[in-house]
Amino acid sequence: MMCAAMDQNILSLSTEKTADRLQEFLQTLKEDDLATLLQHQAIKGKTAGAFLRAIFKGSPCSEKAGARRRLKTYTCCIQLVESGDLQKEVASEIIGLLMLEAHNFPGPLLVELANEFVGAIKEGNLMNGKSLELLPIVLTAVVTEKENLVYGKDELSGEECKKHLIKTLCSVRWDRQYVVQFTSMFKDIPLTAEEAEFVVEKVLKMFSKLNLQEVPPLVYQLLVLASKGNRKRVLEGIIAFFNKLDKQHNEEQSGNELLDLVTMQSGELRHVEGTVILHIVFAIKLDCELGRELLKHVKAGLQGDFSNNICPFSIALLLSITRIQRFQEQVFDLLKTSVVKSFKDLQLLQGSKFLQNLVPHRSCVSTMILDVVKNSVHSWDHVTQGLVELGFILMDSYGPKKIPDGNNIETSSGLSRTPQQHACKLGANILLETFKIHEMIRQEILEQILNRVVSRASSPISHYLDLFSNITMCSPLVLQSCSSKVTETFDYLSFLPLQTVQGLLKAVQPLLKVSMSMRDSLILVLRKAMFASRLDARKAAVAGFLLLLKNFKVLGSLSSSQCSQHIGVSQVHVDVHSHYNSVANETFCLEIMDSLRRCLGQQADVRLMLYEGFYDVLRRNSQLANSIMHTLLSQLKQYYEPQPDVLPPLKLEACISTKGDQISLQEPLDHLLCCIQHCLAWYKTRVLPLQQEEEEEEGFYQDLDDMMESITSRMIKSELEDFELDKSADFSQSTGIGIKNNICASLVMGVCEVLIEYNFSIGNFSKNKFEEVLSLFLCYKKLSDILNEKAGKGKTKTANKTHDSFLSMNFVSDLLTALFRDNTQSHEESLSVLRSNNDFMRYAVSMALQKIQQLKKTGHVSGPGGQNPEKIFQNLCNITRVLLWRYTSIPTSVEEESGKKEKGKSISLLCLEGLQKIFGAMQQFYEPRIPLFLQALDVPDNKGEEVEVTVTQRAAFQIRQFQRSLLNLLSSQEEDFNSKEAVLLVSFLSSLSKLLEPSSPEFVQMLSWTSKICKENSREDASFCKGLMNLLFSLHVLCKSPVVLLRDLSQDIHGHLGDIDEDVEMEETNHFAMVNLRTAAPTVCLLVLSQAEKVLEEVDWLITKRKGQVSQETTSEASSQATLANHPIEKAIIMELGTLLTFFHELVQTALPSGSCVDTLLKDLCKMYTILTALVRYYLQVYQSSRGIPKIMEKLVKLSGSHLTPLCYSFISYIQNKTQSLKHTEGKKVKKTAAVAMAMARVLRETKAIPNLIFAIEQYEKFLIHLSKRSKVNLMQHMKLSTSRDFKIKGNILDMVLQEEEEENEEDAASEHEGQNEEPAKKKKKKK
Repeated sequence: MMCAAMDQNILSLSTEKTADRLQEFLQTLKEDDLATLLQHQAIKGKTAGAFLRAIFKGSPCSEKAGARRRLKTYTCCIQLVESGDLQKEVASEIIGLLMLEAHNFPGPLLVELANEFVGAIKEGNLMNGKSLELLPIVLTAVVTEKENLVYGKDELSGEECKKHLIKTLCSVRWDRQYVVQFTSMFKDIPLTAEEAEFVVEKVLKMFSKLNLQEVPPLVYQLLVLASKGNRKRVLEGIIAFFNKLDKQHNEEQSGNELLDLVTMQSGELRHVEGTVILHIVFAIKLDCELGRELLKHVKAGLQGDFSNNICPFSIALLLSITRIQRFQEQVFDLLKTSVVKSFKDLQLLQGSKFLQNLVPHRSCVSTMILDVVKNSVHSWDHVTQGLVELGFILMDSYGPKKIPDGNNIETSSGLSRTPQQHACKLGANILLETFKIHEMIRQEILEQILNRVVSRASSPISHYLDLFSNITMCSPLVLQSCSSKVTETFDYLSFLPLQTVQGLLKAVQPLLKVSMSMRDSLILVLRKAMFASRLDARKAAVAGFLLLLKNFKVLGSLSSSQCSQHIGVSQVHVDVHSHYNSVANETFCLEIMDSLRRCLGQQADVRLMLYEGFYDVLRRNSQLANSIMHTLLSQLKQYYEPQPDVLPPLKLEACISTKGDQISLQEPLDHLLCCIQHCLAWYKTRVLPLQQEEEEEEGFYQDLDDMMESITSRMIKSELEDFELDKSADFSQSTGIGIKNNICASLVMGVCEVLIEYNFSIGNFSKNKFEEVLSLFLCYKKLSDILNEKAGKGKTKTANKTHDSFLSMNFVSDLLTALFRDNTQSHEESLSVLRSNNDFMRYAVSMALQKIQQLKKTGHVSGPGGQNPEKIFQNLCNITRVLLWRYTSIPTSVEEESGKKEKGKSISLLCLEGLQKIFGAMQQFYEPRIPLFLQALDVPDNKGEEVEVTVTQRAAFQIRQFQRSLLNLLSSQEEDFNSKEAVLLVSFLSSLSKLLEPSSPEFVQMLSWTSKICKENSREDASFCKGLMNLLFSLHVLCKSPVVLLRDLSQDIHGHLGDIDEDVEMEETNHFAMVNLRTAAPTVCLLVLSQAEKVLEEVDWLITKRKGQVSQETTSEASSQATLANHPIEKAIIMELGTLLTFFHELVQTALPSGSCVDTLLKDLCKMYTILTALVRYYLQVYQSSRGIPKIMEKLVKLSGSHLTPLCYSFISYIQNKTQSLKHTEGKKVKKTAAVAMAMARVLRETKAIPNLIFAIEQYEKFLIHLSKRSKVNLMQHMKLSTSRDFKIKGNILDMVLQEEEEENEEDAASEHEGQNEEPAKKKKKKK
C-alpha cells in the first residue's frame, strides 16, 4: 500500500508546472526504495512510462544527486528489462525512454554506464539482450561529449573513449546466444575504419563457436555492418570459414566412413551455405562495391595461392551473382580464365620436376566446380542457371576448331589433351551432371544443345553430339518428357552434314527404343529425305534407315555381343524383344529394306553407304539375312558375266556413267563384292551351322559362293589387256579415257583385294588356294606399278593417292600371324607359296600400316568391326605381337645384307614404322588400356609366376629390346648408318619412356643410357640428332631442371662454330659427341633455345606466383623480411636465371649462321631481360628498408652486367656487320639473284628483333636504378652503359647514302652490259 501511495505521489507531483516539489520528494527516497518503486511500476505495467518520465523530470542532470539518481534508474531499468519479467510492450517503452534521455547524461556518468554494459557482457549477466539496444545510443552520446573524460587512469576525448570501450567490448568473451544481437548493435554505432576492423575480426572469430543454423543470421548482420567499410575482410572471412568447413566435411566423409557420428550433416551444411550465398547476393544488389571486392578477392587468388580464395563456396557465390546483370560478364570471364589457367598450371607442373619440387600440388578449379554441381542438389536454385551458362560458355569457347582439310578427332582422356580441350570437357561434364540432378533445367539444356547442333552444322560440333549421346545414355526415359524438341530437330536432318546426321542418329538410338512416336517421326523424315535433291540428304536417309535396321531386332535373330552402343538399365522394362514387338519389327524392317533397295539405283556414294552398312545390319539382325543376301545377289548379277569362259568376269563398263564430258563411277563394284564377301563369311560361320535342315534356304548362298569362285578363277586368267589397262593405256586425269581407265583400274585393284581376303579365308591353308591368292596379288601389283609409273611421269600426282585397302583389319591381323608366326607343320607347304614372295610379305605389312594410319586419322577403320573399339584394340595387340617379333628377330641390317631390295622400304623397317604408329594410336585412343596392351605383348620371365608386373617394368622390357637395336645401328659405319630406322627407333623409345614412372630405377636407367648415347656417339644426321636430343630433354625435365645440360650444350656449340671475334682461339669442349659441325646449327642450337624458352616460362610463372603470394600475405614486417631473404622459390628462381645467363653468355659469343638461330636467340635474349626485369620489380614490391636485398640477387645482377649485357652489344654489332657485308656483296652483283633476296629478307627479320632487345636491356637497367636507390646498394656498378645505342642522324653520312642511291638508280636504268663497280667500293670504304 505504501508503494502505491508513493507511486501516486510521484505521478501527481510530476503534473505540476515546476519540478521543485518532485525533486525534493525524490531526494528523500533511498536508492533501494526507488528500485522497489521502479520494479513495482514496471511489473504492473500500466503507468511505467509515466512513472519513469516523472523520475527523469525530478532528477535533472545539472545536479549531482539528480544525475546519480538517473544513473541508478538506468541500472535498475536495464536489470528489469534483462530479467524477462516484464511484458514486451512495457520493456520496449522503457528502453525507448532510456534512449531518449541518454544524451542528457554528463560525460563521466555515460562512461560509467557504458562500463556497466561491458561488465555485464563480460560476466555473462545478460538474460535476453533486449537492453543492448541502448548501448549504441550511450556510445554515440560519449562521442558527442566535448570535454575530456576520465577513462581508467587516463583522460581521453569522447572519440578515444569510445574506441577504448569498443576495444574492450571486442576483447571480452561473448555469450554465443547474443552474438547476432551484438553484431546488429554495432551497425547503429558510428565506427571509424579501425574500430570496424576490431568488430569484424571479433565477429569472424565467433563463427566457429556457433551452431551451423546460427551462422546465416550472423552473416546477414555482418554484411549490413560491412557497408560501413571492411567489405574485403568480411568476404574473406566468410569464404575462409565455409572453405574450412567444406574441407573438414570432406575429410570426415573420406576418412571416417566407419564412424556413426559425423560432426555435421551434409544436407544441413549445404542448406546453410545456400542461405548465406543468398544473403551475400542480396547485399551485393544493394551495395555494388561489395561485388567488386568479391571479384578482386578471387582475382588475387588466381595470381598467388588460390586455395584460400577459390573454393567450391566462392565459386557457387560467383555463379549466384551472375543473376545480377552488371556482374554477369565479368564473372563468366573470370571463371573461364581461372579454369584454363588452372589446367595450364597443371600441365606446366606435370611437365617439370623443377616446379613440382617448389610448388605443392593443389586441387584444380575443375574439381571445385564439379563439387558445386554436386552440392547444388540441396535447393541451390540460384546457382544452377549460372552452372548451365558456364558449361555452354566453356564448350563454345574451347570446343574443337575448324581445321582446313583436317580431321577433328577426339583423343582419349589423359595428358594428351590441351588445357582448352580439358576446359571443353569440363563444360560438358558440368552440363551432364546438372542435367542428372536438376529436373527444372533439363528442357533448357537439351534445347541449347540441339540448337547448337542444328545452327552450327558447318563448325565442328562433335563435343555437343557426345554430350547429347551421354545424356540419352544415362537417362533415356527422362528425355521422353523433352521428346518434342528432339522430334523438331529431325526436321533439319536433310539439311545437316552427313557426319552430324550420323552422330545425332547414333545419340538418339536409346530414345527410339522407348518412344514409338519418336521412331515414327524419324521414319517420316527419312522417307522424305530419300527423295531429296541434295546428295547429302539421301545419304543421311540411308544412314538413318541402316541405324534402325541394326537396332530393331526381328524375332529369331541371333543375339549379338558386338553391339557398339548398349542401352541403359533405366529402360530394361521396355521389352523390345517381346513376341509382339519382334513381329512388328519384322514388318517394319522389311518395309525399310524395300526403301533401301530403291537406293541401289542412285549415285555411287549412296550405294557405297549401303554396302558398308549391310554387314552390321546382318550381324545385329540375322533374320534379315535372306532379304539382304537376295538384294546383294540381284545387284551383282547386273555386272557379272554368267558364261564361265568369258574374260573378264565383270562388266566394268556398266559400272561407269558417262554424261557428256562428265565421267564418274556409277556402281562401286569393289565395295559390293567386299560386302558380299563379309556377309558370306559371317553367314557360313554363324547361321549355316544352325540351319542345316532347311536346305531350300541355302540356294542364294551357294549361288554367291559359286559366283565368287568363278570370278576368282577368271580374274586370275585375265590379262590386263582384257581390261584394256595395260602399260599402253592412257591414265592421265585430263582426258575422258584417262579418267575412265583410272576408275577401272581402281575397281580391278579393289576386286583383287576382296578376292585375296575371300580365298585366304576359305582356303583353310590349301596350297592351291594360296597360289590363287598370290596370282591375284600379282595382278593387283602389276596394275599398282603401272599407275605409280604413270603418275610419276605426269606433272600432278593425283593418281598416286593411296586408296583405302579393302582388306579388313581382322584379316590383316590373321594374315600377318600366318605369314610370320605360324609354325604348324601341315601349314608349312602352303604358306611357303606366300612367304617366298617378298613383295606380298611387304604388301601385308604395308596394309597393316595403312589401317593404323586410317585409325589415327579418322578414329576408326574400314571393314567389319572397324567401328568397334574393342575389336580394333584386340587386332592392334595381335598385329603388334607379330611386328615386334619380326623386327627383333630379323633386324634391318640382316635383311638388307641378305639381298638388296629392288625399291621401297625393307620389311623390318616397315614393321618398326608400324610399331611406332600403333603406339601413337594407343596413346591417342586407348590410353587407359595401355597396361593391357603391354600385357598382351608377352613379357617373358614371369610366365609361371603370379607376380604383379607394373606398367613401368613391362615398358622397360620393351625399351631394352629397342635400345639394343639402336646400339647395333650406331655400331655401324657412318656411311652404312640407316637414318630412317634410327629416327623411328628414337621416336618409339620416346613413346615408351612416357610410360615409365619418373621415380623408378628404370626411368633413371633410361635417362643415363640416353645421356651416354648423346655423349659418346657422333652422327651428322640432323633428324636423328634432333630426335635423340628431344628424348634427352623430355627425360631430363622429369628429374631436374635442364639448365646445366643447356650450359654444357651451349659450350659445345660455341666450340664447334667458333667465336664472333675471329682472333679468339676456341678451346673445344666435348661434353656431347652428338654436337658436331653439321648438327650444332641449326639443329642443336634451335633445340637448346627452345628448351631455354620453356625454362624462362617456368621462371616467369614462378615470379608471377610469388608476387601473388606476397600481395596476399598480411604478416608482420619481420616475418616478411625473413621470407624475403630465405624463401626457397626466390632462391630457385635466381639459381635458374644464373645458370641460364651462363648459357646465353656462350651463345652470344658464337658465330651463328644467319637465319632462324640468330632470330630465335635475339628473341630469347629479349625474354631473358624481360624476366630479369620482372624479378627486379618483384624485389621493388616486397623490399622493406630494414633489410637489404639478398646477396644472391646482387651476384645475379653482377653476372648479368659483366657476362651478358656487353656481349649482347658485341653480338648486335656482329649481326650488323654481317648485314653490311651482305649488302656489299649484293652491290657487286648487277642482277639480284633469288638467293641474295632470300638472304636479305632473313637479315631484315633478324635485325627487327635488335631494337626490342635494346629496349629490354634498358628497361632492366632502369628498374635496377630504382632498386639501387631504394636499397642503398649500388647495383649499377657492374653495368657498363654502351655507346652503340647512339641513334644520332649524321648529315654527311646521310648525303653520301642518298648520292649512292641516285647513282644506283641511274645504273638500273642503263643497259646491263654498262654496269660499273666503283660505287660499291666507295660504299665499303665509307662503311669502314
